[in-house]
Amino acid sequence: MSQQQRIKLMNRQTRAFTEGTVENINQQWIFFDDETDEACSIEDHVDSIIEVYRGGRWQQGVVEEEGKILLHREITFLRENEPIRIRKKLLYSFERLLEELNDDSFFQFVTTLNSLDFSIYDCIYSYNQLTFLRAVPNQSGVNFFTFDNESQICLVQHHFSYGKKDHDRFEFTLNTGKRIVIEKVNSQ
Repeated sequence: MSQQQRIKLMNRQTRAFTEGTVENINQQWIFFDDETDEACSIEDHVDSIIEVYRGGRWQQGVVEEEGKILLHREITFLRENEPIRIRKKLLYSFERLLEELNDDSFFQFVTTLNSLDFSIYDCIYSYNQLTFLRAVPNQSGVNFFTFDNESQICLVQHHFSYGKKDHDRFEFTLNTGKRIVIEKVNSQ
């Protein structure tokens, strides 16, 4: 699996965006979240990936300062009451784990999570023990993650042992009692 394939799998995740509209109030662009009705300055999302609904389709760009967006390599401006989607950010420690997993473990973890109707963007709590073991040659421990898709909760324990062989074991437990365990062993 290449980096491009990882990105493609991450881009296909459900609930990856916060959807809403923008309004210019007192020379400040304000984003209104459709789901929660919360408002925030679009400036809070500078350098974030954004999608704007123009020409009958979603077009991807990057939020710049002062209501500007980089869209198709050109700077353009937001429009009043324009529907937009802002890509959610992953929790830092969870994002680090996804980057560090080998390709097979990454694919198995994400596809199993998706098969349970969860997205990587549903992660609401992350503890990554690997963060504290970077300088240790043989690493082992457990990471903990909590996912909430608004209809179910999923807890994931990631047992790992990295040395001469890399061993990943993911235990998924749903609030319904359903459990799935996947294991991956890779030689170095």
